[in-house]
Amino acid sequence: MNTKSETGKQPVFFIPHGAGPCFFMDWKPTDTWDLMADFLTGLPSRLPQRPKAILVVSAHWQTSDFGITAGTHPELIYDYYGFPEHTYQLTYPAVGAPILARQIGQLLTDAGLNNHQDASRGFDHGMFIPLKLMFPDADIPVVQLSLRSDLDPKAHLAVGAAIASLRDEGVLIVCSGMSFHNMRGYGDSNFTGPSEVFDEWLTEAVADNTDNRWTALSD
Repeated sequence: MNTKSETGKQPVFFIPHGAGPCFFMDWKPTDTWDLMADFLTGLPSRLPQRPKAILVVSAHWQTSDFGITAGTHPELIYDYYGFPEHTYQLTYPAVGAPILARQIGQLLTDAGLNNHQDASRGFDHGMFIPLKLMFPDADIPVVQLSLRSDLDPKAHLAVGAAIASLRDEGVLIVCSGMSFHNMRGYGDSNFTGPSEVFDEWLTEAVADNTDNRWTALSD
């Protein structure tokens, strides 16, 4: 994750968003999600200035080619299951940004990446759960970008390169997901070891120089 910019260029955040609506529920122990919530709440203080818009790449939206939300007032998609009724009443009335959506689409097209505008797609919980903590006033326009369902690493690296210029225009890019997302295995020692090995590799890969990083993440 980038630290605070000295140039006004918006950073890119890769953030965890917890388990479903976890930050808005009662837990035992009560502080189960406090560290993650504090992390998300503190992220705006790392920004050089208030974002003009936010582009959220959500791990919870996968399409055959890259999808981009293009509606003006997307509804929320409560794509989590088995949680208390009140968590399906959560709100986050951020507006969409159709002009930015078209700009993103053109950037991807120019890079040879097939994509489509989706005016009916809502905001999934990979967007509205963390943003309720990061920007609780919901007063910054948001566009969501899907992952491609084949999860081809090189294609997604190409997307990152294609949209990087948006950072100079005041757009905050937020990649919402986790490097470990087997929630049934969360806390199970059988899964902890392999997860830690992968996380260590991932940390080294993204911190390496550009050529080595590209090669490692392409594999």
